[in-house]
Amino acid sequence: RVVISTAGRKTCVIDIRMMGTGNSNNDDTHNTENHNASSSTNTKAYAKLVLERESSLKYQTRTVKFLPDATGFAVGSIEGRVALEFLEDLKVPSNGRKKYAFKCHRIGDTVYPVNAITFHPKYHTFATGGCDGTISTWDGLHKKKLATLPKFSTSIAALAFNHNGSELAIASSYTFEEGDRDHPRDEIFVRSMLDVECRPKLGS
Repeated sequence: RVVISTAGRKTCVIDIRMMGTGNSNNDDTHNTENHNASSSTNTKAYAKLVLERESSLKYQTRTVKFLPDATGFAVGSIEGRVALEFLEDLKVPSNGRKKYAFKCHRIGDTVYPVNAITFHPKYHTFATGGCDGTISTWDGLHKKKLATLPKFSTSIAALAFNHNGSELAIASSYTFEEGDRDHPRDEIFVRSMLDVECRPKLGS
């Protein structure tokens, strides 16, 4: 499954695991006559919309990511908020967790969009990057901030942990939130992450 968000604040979950031949439709039965491994060129992948619902956040979505256990997803909006939502609609157990949202990427009264969310592959904590040029790490299960990294010269456009979470790739790139103007050059950084910046705050 994949999750996408729209400009109209809709969040959609699409099942891309359906494989078959012939015309694309929502019927789970496909004509498999004369189909074998040598006729793979006739195989088509079908995508089926299995969930469409309005975001719990009031303003336009900028980023969305599945939780590592695929029980829900994290959504970041242009209003400096992140929400964790779950998939009870699809009968996916949330293990007692309830959806919630929190404020982030704000300086005084100025609110910045959340452009990027990425999950740690080992701890399942996550990092957010915003138009304020900052990156914060969060323990979503215990609803705690873990760390804020030193500020970058311009917006954080994208983030990704490496395979074991020891490094974070950071795209620092102006995202035109203030219109067309002079801005620092686009850069990509790879930062070594301390364990304390990513490890959940157990018992807190």
